[in-house]
Amino acid sequence: MDNKKPAMDILGVPVTPFSMAEAVAWLMARVEQELPTQVVTANAEIIMMAQQMPAYRALLQKTDLILADGAGTVWAGRTLGNQVPERVAGFDLFLELLKDGAHRGTKFFLFGAAPGIAEAAAAKAREIAPGVQIVGTRNGYFTKADEPEILRQINESDAQVLFAALGAPKQEFWLEEHRDALKPALRVGLGGSFDVLAGKMERAPKWMQEASLEWLFRLYKQPSRLGRMMALPKFVVKVLEAKHRGK
Repeated sequence: MDNKKPAMDILGVPVTPFSMAEAVAWLMARVEQELPTQVVTANAEIIMMAQQMPAYRALLQKTDLILADGAGTVWAGRTLGNQVPERVAGFDLFLELLKDGAHRGTKFFLFGAAPGIAEAAAAKAREIAPGVQIVGTRNGYFTKADEPEILRQINESDAQVLFAALGAPKQEFWLEEHRDALKPALRVGLGGSFDVLAGKMERAPKWMQEASLEWLFRLYKQPSRLGRMMALPKFVVKVLEAKHRGK
């Protein structure tokens, strides 16, 4: 029986207000049942990207599960009258699935990031989740001609969960394009999570995460993100407009 909560509509993007525990339980049940499932952890940037890219918006509207990653998404959900228990960040979901899977014997494949990063992340994952089965890694630098070999590598690993760290929206489009060819039941887009786990990219201190200031830390560390961050004020305005319209 599917115990998925009804999704809330945030500017046309269906976000399911799961807690972390609910998300992990639902996703691992899908893995056990071998049900193909694509997951997006949506922050305000992703939701605004969907406003500007009709193809991306259409993809998100048919995605199996979208979770509230980011203080902005949680705020938007609550502002529009929904009960949102907590933020479910992509990196935290990554760790929780690894830990849960270590107890179940779940097989994971790490695909994405620069050469050597997925391997470093896999090594760190084995420290954090003793016994976890990382059955394959592959960097995210490839051409169209490489894709058949990448698919073969993923499928022959017998992985049940595929983590794709190619960045949004590339990872979502790639997973959707190869939806029928991929054998792993669960496919999760993770952005820069491999870099964080491998120690290549620093995550915001816990107090900044809890104060909903992780976006500010990212901007401090990566000033080149300023252009992308300009989507945040526009996101706030659009959500308030939607609230005013009663949507």
